[in-house]
Order: sequence, then C-alpha cells, then structure tokens
Amino acid sequence: MAAAVLDAESFGGHECLEEDEEELEASLEDPESEPVGKFIPGGRGCCILTRRGITLRVLLKDGLIEPGEGVLSIYYLGKKFLGDLLTDGKIVWQETGQVFNSPSAWATYCKKLVNPAKKSGCGWASVKYKGQKLDQYKAVWLKKYQPNTPPADEGLVSEGEEEELADDEEDEAKGVKSSLSESMLARKLEEKNRKHSGKSPAESLGTDNGKRPESKNCVPVRYCSLGIRDSARNPHTLVEVTSFAALNKFQPFNVAISSNVLLLLDFHSHLTKSEVVGYLGGRWDINSQLLTVLRAFPCRSRLGDADSAAAVEEEICQNLFMRGLSLVGWYHSHPFSHALPSLQDIDTQMDYQLKLQGTNNSFQPCLALICAPYYPGNQGMESKISPFWVMPPPEQRPYDYGIPMEVEVTYIQDGFLTNDVLHEMMLLVEFYKGAPDLVKFQETWGPEQTYLDKLKASLAARTPKDQGFGHVLDQVYSLLKLSS
Repeated sequence: MAAAVLDAESFGGHECLEEDEEELEASLEDPESEPVGKFIPGGRGCCILTRRGITLRVLLKDGLIEPGEGVLSIYYLGKKFLGDLLTDGKIVWQETGQVFNSPSAWATYCKKLVNPAKKSGCGWASVKYKGQKLDQYKAVWLKKYQPNTPPADEGLVSEGEEEELADDEEDEAKGVKSSLSESMLARKLEEKNRKHSGKSPAESLGTDNGKRPESKNCVPVRYCSLGIRDSARNPHTLVEVTSFAALNKFQPFNVAISSNVLLLLDFHSHLTKSEVVGYLGGRWDINSQLLTVLRAFPCRSRLGDADSAAAVEEEICQNLFMRGLSLVGWYHSHPFSHALPSLQDIDTQMDYQLKLQGTNNSFQPCLALICAPYYPGNQGMESKISPFWVMPPPEQRPYDYGIPMEVEVTYIQDGFLTNDVLHEMMLLVEFYKGAPDLVKFQETWGPEQTYLDKLKASLAARTPKDQGFGHVLDQVYSLLKLSS
C-alpha cells in the first residue's frame, strides 16, 4: 500500500510520533524497487515524500548512510547503546541481537530500560549515525530533493531530549565499555583504585600509630542543591537520600532481606580500613513485586587486582547458579563516613540497574547497600546499613544526576547461621590476615571497648536467636585476635 499524503506543516510537532513512523515503515514500498526522489507512486496517487515519510531505507538507497556494525548509537541519562544498521534499514542492538524496524522503536525500548516511565523515544532526534543525529541526514535529503520544504523546528522535537551528556562523550573518547557483560566488581575496584592512587589503603585513611582514624570530612549535600552535572565537582561528594513519599511516589518494588545477609556483609565491612565490595543473591517475584535478598557474596579481592577479581567473580557466579539464586544487587562499605551514596556510587548504581534490567520489557530492580561500620556518628555500636536505589532525573533535565532514593525494606530474622555463612567468615579472616589495612581488633575503639567489642555488639543484633553456633562465632573472634 502506498504511503498516505503527509502535510508538510506537521514537521517538528510537539510530540515524537513513533506510531506514525512505524506505520510508514511498514507501508512504504521497498525503495529498492522505487525511485528515490520527489515522488512515490501508489494506489492513492502520487505524493511528496515528507520528513516523517523518510525512512532509513530511503537514506540507504540514496547513499547518505551505509550499513555497518556499531554505526548507530544512543545516549540517554548517562548510558550508551550501540546498534548495527542492516541493508534493509533495520537495526540490531549489539547487546542482545534484538532487531528493531525503526530508530524510534529502538530508542523507546532502550530508554525504557533506563527509565521505565519513559513513553516515547524521539528516535530520529536521539539516534546517531557515526556521531551525527539521524535528523540531520533527513535534513540533507530534503534539501537535496525538496529544497523548498521548510526546515523542521528541531527545538520542539529535541527539547529535553539532549542525551549527549558531557560524561558520556568523555567516556566515549576514553573507550569506556558499556556492555552488559562488564563486571560490577571490576568497575568498583577500578574506581577505588583511582580514588587511592599513589597511597596504600591504610595511608589514604590516615591510620597510623594504632590510633582510631578520624572520619572523613564529607558533609552530605541535599540532592536539590546539586543542579546540573559538573565535572569539577568531587565524585566522592555524599548525597542525602530522598524518600519516595517526598516525591509523592510509591516505591516501585518491595524488599525483604535475610538477617544472615546483613550479618555477613557487616562482618566483612568491619575487617578492613579500606572499602569492601560484594554481591547480593536472591529472587525476584514479578507477580508480588517482591525482591528477596537471601545471600551475601563477599568479594575476596584487593584493589586493582583484576586477575583476582575475575576469579572471585567466576566463583560467585557458580555459587549463585548452584543455589538457584539470581544476582539482585551489590554492597560496599564506607568504613569511616556516612552510609550515604557518593555521586560516583549514584552513577555506578544507575549503571548496575541497567545491567540487571534484562533483555525484555519486564522490570527487575537492583538493590544497593552501603555499610558504615566505624562512622562515629552512628547511634550506638551497631553499623549503619542503608539500602538505596536510583531514580532517573526528570526528562526535561537530562544533565542532572540520578536521584538516590531511600528504600524501605523488611528484615527477616533467620533461625540459625548457615554453614555457608560461617565458612565465608572463616575465608574472610584468612584472606585479610596480615594485610596492612586490617583492623587491629585488640586495640581500643572507645571507652573500655576494643574494636572486637565493637564488632561483636554490631553483629549481636543480626545473630540468630539460636545460640547453637555461639561457640563457632567465638572461634571466629579468636582467629581475628590472632590475625590482627
């Protein structure tokens, strides 16, 4: 069926007309058998091919663009997507091999992965071909074949849709990977290695002469004070989390966390004066929208040790598979500062949320936990553990940071300590034995309290009521005394 006549006055309308474009993609005759130019013959008579009627096949036929691998790209809220352009004008997303009929279909799909509330993709204003927006190639075609056609009002189409953030372009220039297979652990270790570049972990935290280290002078800021992204801003700036109620929104998922998970990650965080990182395993029930965190997997790896990180990650993947669990999030520690995310943590979490989103339209959350074991502002001796999630910034402010959201969780008290948890605690003690940043558990933490007393008090609230494993914990504590 021939394309319907399109009014030239519809150029640059206030909304992106993806559905219209999809219909045009399906209804236009194959340009291989039709002359590309001013007119398209059809059942309803001849008509002028207008801006909205131009497809990738038209541009391919006329030689303005060429098929190729990775020639198409999308930037959206700090994320990059790459696509291959086929000879028939279809697009293959490199990450999954999914095929899309038009730029709008691809853009809408990718943007919904990052922001589930996104309703349209504004594909021709969002997708780039070899670094230039496809809209510009449309303009070249129109200027060549229809010089009297008025130019589109690009401002109306792209308002609030300028996704090429400064950070994205910097990442592209540096060749930063953005594939789903990128290791969460490797990235976190790399970030922390840069953070402490030139210093040992102990030196970077100022721990000398056995004295209790002072908390970092990091005063948290409110999200509303951040404004637009600024490359000059310290990436380790801590940001206060925002409640969903404050934004008149409901939390989009429920969370339940096992007490054994908190016990193990709290134990891990207490062992060293450096930041630690680990994975969270559990299950996602799409029907009840409940994310259940059942197991913590500490990463026994040192900063910058890529080989060790890869081996640890492979072991964790096998453990997840053997237990029938899915990767549902990650945790890390802020040893001597607030249990609040930094700007770097916010960007990292946003990236992880995309990586765990999956390859279909179904939503799956990714949870982040921050443990602050030695921050002196904590109430009592129990570590502060804060769960958070990142909400994309408003579409009309694409240059802003993601919004760190406070996540309400239900804590499930386990009846007993599993052998897995006890075994993992032993492995962690052995791993950090003799490390320069190992906490000296026999030294004084507070008035008449040692670091070991601090650890025991913090774990007490997370220890199962069944005291049958008490003697095993005592053995772990004895090993800590010897190793430190």
